[in-house]
Amino acid sequence: MFLWIQFLSYIFIMAFTPGPNNIMSMNNAAKVGFKKGMVFNCGIFAGIFIVMVLCTVFSAVLYTNIPRIQFPMKMAGAGYMLYLIIKMIVPSKSHEVKNTNGSFFVGAALQLLNPKLMLYGITAMSSYILPHYTAVPVLMAFDFLLAFVAFASTICWALFGSIFSILFNKHGKILNAIMIVLLLYCIVSLFL
Repeated sequence: MFLWIQFLSYIFIMAFTPGPNNIMSMNNAAKVGFKKGMVFNCGIFAGIFIVMVLCTVFSAVLYTNIPRIQFPMKMAGAGYMLYLIIKMIVPSKSHEVKNTNGSFFVGAALQLLNPKLMLYGITAMSSYILPHYTAVPVLMAFDFLLAFVAFASTICWALFGSIFSILFNKHGKILNAIMIVLLLYCIVSLFL
């Protein structure tokens, strides 16, 4: 049975927490405005979708050719979520990204260098999707869903950048505690 609640919890936590795309989108919108920043965000969406397809192919090849790898891939996904929990407990000093050029192609190309995005796709595919689905149209629909949720987060960060900044600064500990509990729930659910 597909674990929709855990899957959606994971992708929303991964997409909406601070990361390269969200910070670059927020900084770019602050520099050029929300409307002009949409070109960059559309590039981010295109790049995310391409990376999700690549993550799906990578995960599917491993899953179908090496069935023994399923448990280690779940362990790697759980390990990555534990890493995220540790990063939330001990946050980094700065999330600032400088020198963002707001073009479509820069937004798309930067996705090929985004480790958070790659881990997002591989973990979602190997831990939640591939154990239940193998049909290419279904996998492409999941790729689109993963890309769309990540795109929605960049739009929110661009539109509400100053609000999120204030919210995270003012209520960061409470928000982190909620996200940590949700991630722990996702980890436990992988092995049930």
